[in-house]
Amino acid sequence: MAEIVAKHVHPRQRRRAGSDGPTHKERDYLEIIYYLLQRDEPVIAAHVARWLSLQPPTVSHALQEMEKKAYIQRDDRGEIALTTHGLELAEMIIRRHRLLERFLADVVGLPWSTVHEEAVLLEHALSPLLEDRITQLLDDATTCPHGNPIPGSLAVYAGTTRLDRAVAGTLFTIRRIEEEAEERTEFLRYLEAQRLLPGNQFFIPDASPAYGITLRSCNRDMTVSPEVAAFIWGDCAAIDQGA
Repeated sequence: MAEIVAKHVHPRQRRRAGSDGPTHKERDYLEIIYYLLQRDEPVIAAHVARWLSLQPPTVSHALQEMEKKAYIQRDDRGEIALTTHGLELAEMIIRRHRLLERFLADVVGLPWSTVHEEAVLLEHALSPLLEDRITQLLDDATTCPHGNPIPGSLAVYAGTTRLDRAVAGTLFTIRRIEEEAEERTEFLRYLEAQRLLPGNQFFIPDASPAYGITLRSCNRDMTVSPEVAAFIWGDCAAIDQGA
């Protein structure tokens, strides 16, 4: 017993000893860079600054520090890529975040529009032990409540069509909400109030790139602006005329 007591390390000391990884700010950067890379478009400092609503010099300094730690690498054009280590860290961070979102929605019962903000507050403190337990409780969930895949599952990004590019006369099934939209709680509340949620299906009687998309469900029409529709991904299906 004396040996056990002597070898005991206080949890706070363990946390300090393991604090040589990315800072909270760097974790946020890794997460956002990962999201931007999923769009298959060049990722530059200006895009990260826009997402975070920060001044470019602030972001540039942070990226320099992350490059020194070998989390990211940049080419001659300033395009950002995650290193192998950076990708592993980003996937771990995003996995924990999306598991927490699913846990807060499905188990705790928080509103759909609030779980992202709450998960941001909790994700940095989630231990591997608690992560495993939450995974078990969620029966190996594959997506977050917003429809985005949980790293480590077999899920991939669903939805082949962005709503602002949908065609009139088709059925549109919402599959996911873009990650950038999750940073705007009021926007998520709007989507929740209008039932613009993953899994819900709407008929599109009219579609205009300039004026928006008209959605019909339960004999009720609503028009979604192009700005809102650009954050919603789903699948279009032709209506069976013989039905």
